[in-house]
Amino acid sequence: MPNTHTSKDCTASVRYAMALLGTTILAGVPTLALAQAASAPLPAPAPAEAVQNIQSITVTGAQRLEPDTIRSYIKLRIGQPYTQVAADMALKDLFATELFSDVQISNNEGAVTIAVKENPVINRIILEGNKRLKEEKILPEIKLAPRQIFTRSKVRADVARIIELYKRQGRFAAEVEPKMVLLDQNRVDIVFEISEGPKSKVRKINIIGNEQFSDGELRGEMVTKQTGLTKVFSSGTSYDPDRMAFDQQKLRQFYLTKGYADFRIISAVAELTPDKKDFILTYVVEEGQRYKFGDVKVESQLRDFDGDRLAAQLPMKKGDWYNAKLVEDTIDRLNETAGTFGYAFADVRPSYDRNKDDLSMGITFQIAEAPRVYVERIDVNGNTLTQDKVVRREFRLAEGDAFNTLQVKRSTARINSLGYFQEKFEVEQKQGSAPDRIILEANVEEKPTGELQLSAGYSSLEKLIFQGSIQQRNFRGRGQTIGLSLSYSNYSKSAEVSFTEPYMFDRNVSLGVNLYRRDYNSFNYLNSSRNTTYKQSTTGFQVRAGIPLTEYISAVGSYTLNYDDVSLDKTQFFSTRQTPGVQECDPLLAGRYLCEAIGKRTSSILGLSLIYDTLDNRMRPTRGRAVSVSTEFAGLGGSVKYARMRLNAAQYYPLGKGFVFSVRGEGGVIKAFGGKNVAGVDSVRLTDRFYLGEPDIRGFDIRGVGPRVLRQPIIDDGSGNAKIVTDRNSVTDDALGGKYYYLGHLELEIPLGSGAKEMGLRPSIFLDAGAVWGIRTPALQSSPFPNGIFIPTRDTAGNPLYLQVDAVDANCVATSTSTVTNANNPNAPACLSSAANTALGNSVAPFREIFQGNSPRPRVAVGIGVNWNSPFGPFRIDFAKTLLKRPGDDTKSFTFNVGTQF
Repeated sequence: MPNTHTSKDCTASVRYAMALLGTTILAGVPTLALAQAASAPLPAPAPAEAVQNIQSITVTGAQRLEPDTIRSYIKLRIGQPYTQVAADMALKDLFATELFSDVQISNNEGAVTIAVKENPVINRIILEGNKRLKEEKILPEIKLAPRQIFTRSKVRADVARIIELYKRQGRFAAEVEPKMVLLDQNRVDIVFEISEGPKSKVRKINIIGNEQFSDGELRGEMVTKQTGLTKVFSSGTSYDPDRMAFDQQKLRQFYLTKGYADFRIISAVAELTPDKKDFILTYVVEEGQRYKFGDVKVESQLRDFDGDRLAAQLPMKKGDWYNAKLVEDTIDRLNETAGTFGYAFADVRPSYDRNKDDLSMGITFQIAEAPRVYVERIDVNGNTLTQDKVVRREFRLAEGDAFNTLQVKRSTARINSLGYFQEKFEVEQKQGSAPDRIILEANVEEKPTGELQLSAGYSSLEKLIFQGSIQQRNFRGRGQTIGLSLSYSNYSKSAEVSFTEPYMFDRNVSLGVNLYRRDYNSFNYLNSSRNTTYKQSTTGFQVRAGIPLTEYISAVGSYTLNYDDVSLDKTQFFSTRQTPGVQECDPLLAGRYLCEAIGKRTSSILGLSLIYDTLDNRMRPTRGRAVSVSTEFAGLGGSVKYARMRLNAAQYYPLGKGFVFSVRGEGGVIKAFGGKNVAGVDSVRLTDRFYLGEPDIRGFDIRGVGPRVLRQPIIDDGSGNAKIVTDRNSVTDDALGGKYYYLGHLELEIPLGSGAKEMGLRPSIFLDAGAVWGIRTPALQSSPFPNGIFIPTRDTAGNPLYLQVDAVDANCVATSTSTVTNANNPNAPACLSSAANTALGNSVAPFREIFQGNSPRPRVAVGIGVNWNSPFGPFRIDFAKTLLKRPGDDTKSFTFNVGTQF
């Protein structure tokens, strides 16, 4: 009879366990029963089975695996004796391969048969119920995959892995149930049914043992936050074990900076509530005593360093509260100082002398002896497009130079400012071939420097906008910039081609050229709508060259040639009143300042700029200063003569934790030469003046700050009396610009979480202040009409007043408010004649002009803004509140721009 041994048979160890179980059962029988059992005759022992040698090994049931492959997994061999122990071992070996779901071994007088049932092949992996974690996040983390062999151990491991992924998301109530769907051809679909559950929040943070600082103050130092109404949008309210460990470090740092050198955390426990929805964190701390600095010394073995002089310059003094952060900063500062003298590998170590009797902490900074270090070589790695020389020329050190920490930092800043590589690039320092040699490595990661932008957007400044530009800031990997841009909106059109070579002929001299055409439509406001006034078309080019004078100071010279054509709509602003039969600009329709601006002119401009720049990054600075003074002189040929000067300055301060505070200011002045000195006529052309408003100074409309003329109509009030309309929505508003201006900005950039940072969101709060002024008060226009039917006069406030009457009447006067009367007959509407209106064709109504805004007093606005690098283009939104303004200024609280640069 064949001897069959299967996975369900009892092995020797199982039989031994059963024997032990029988003994245990017998132990529960009464003593009498045991005695009876002992007196009963023992059964005869079973005859021993004869040991047979294996004659053959046959494998059945295999589908994908070869029999020889299956036989190779076991130790049974033909000719060996077949024993139960050997059969047990063969079963274990086969199941250990995880290739089979069932195995049976039978022996028929030496003919061993191994019947196997192979594990199925996985057809596909299906995830159900996963909403918070997408498939592309889960599938790469699990072991099972299509066309692999199904094993239960892998399923269990994958379930644990998926649950772990959800725990990292703060979802500790997540559950995963694996299911198997049987298919034909021994295939299966594996389905993971996921119940994600709610995100486990931190309900409470308990701190035990703190006496000097409140729970709220200590919680404020932690990254993890308690849930609450004020933390609805905070990502720190979810539980994370890594974050909890980081919070312990934050607590230690906080106490050490406050002088508690013996502070320690006894325990930190996270308890999951029974409903698995929230965690309760409990920290048990021991604050210890507070220490003060004792004697602070510097012991230097470097010959260039005097320990006593260095100690006198240290920020901590004896008697100050101990601060571990200050000690770390001092070590960095001493290392940096040593680096400026060429000691790249200077070793600064603090030695602490803790006195528990008087609670003082004496510190001795020991600077070990080190050799002066020289740059052995500079390696540039990782650049596939950018040529080596583009990176090397930004180094302030050359091979063979003495090492200098400040020069290494400056090199890092210059390479970062290129904008070609990863953010936060750092020059790495490695030991050279000798103790006095160092290798500087620039391990760069190139990022795309080509920009193709096609955008359509809406701007509160220019309404509908279409913009297209293509620019390569690292053309052919040589650091050259080449670009082409086109833009179109209701009030501006432009096309420009530019090229810049930062190192001409590999010399430290930059050269650039721009060719452009710009069409600009100026406008005024009437009834809250903008009306085009003059059109300015500028065609020209600019050539510029720059040369560094020092490491931080450079000079840039430029030559610009512009051809300007300023024109007005003849149907709207021209008439034949001044010269019968000749269409000319009508000052009463357009305003004299616009009539003076029209014409074609050529500007030949020489410019010179001095620039001081210590910014850490020109693309997005966080520290440093930039100051520039630029002058322009127009008059080397051409028809326009003036001198213009501008001053720009900016300072950036990193405040820590991602906050960046900036102070920026600018100002300018322009003076014309060779103009006619006519009373009431300014020598500086309208198109050459300075203008202020959105977006330069937020809180005000475009060109909303500075000198302007308001034209107020005079109407019949319905009862035969003349009335001056002062409603701003019914008044024509023309901005005139100024010859002087200043502008200042205070701005604090506020950091957000990593998610918002990846989206490109950068909120800020700001204060803007500025003014533009300095033009002459426009003179009263004389009447150009026959019979004096349009009489210029002034109201009691001195504002120009233009009235239509049947004949010259010197008695026409006006108050400074809203009425016009006749001095001889106050009841007669003598100063508003319908006959005169008919004679003029009713094309020009009576009006009063008010000149306002010509004041250097500051206009001030505060607000909040957000920059967003959105998928459809850069986006800027601002909310501003005007604090100070002058009569005539146009304010605006909300502005946004899409598809334009900011």
